[in-house]
Amino acid sequence: VQLQASGGGLVQAGESVRLSCAASGGTFSGYVVAWFRQAPGKEREFVALISRSGGLTHADAVKGRFTISRDNAKNTVYLQMNNLKSEDTAVYFCAASRTLISFKENAFGSWGQGTLVTVSS
Repeated sequence: VQLQASGGGLVQAGESVRLSCAASGGTFSGYVVAWFRQAPGKEREFVALISRSGGLTHADAVKGRFTISRDNAKNTVYLQMNNLKSEDTAVYFCAASRTLISFKENAFGSWGQGTLVTVSS
């Protein structure tokens, strides 16, 4: 499956952004999908995951502010990001896997190209 992430941009602290991850070449409902992010000078980190059955997992750093969801009819997974902080500035990547093995990036075989979110304070 091929992934295309979009929706990033420049926003003010406290504002909201919704990222989209559109899939092609496969039925997205059959995949576990996750969002990762990589801030400047830092390693890529896990943000959120949605299972094939719709189960949700969010990293502690974003819990209560970010929500992952999926629309299988549109073959798209979203990341709603509210109350953004300057430390949320990063390139956001979506990734997919047929099975959930772990939350580490090496467990995901399909990756989108990344979309940059910049939060100014």
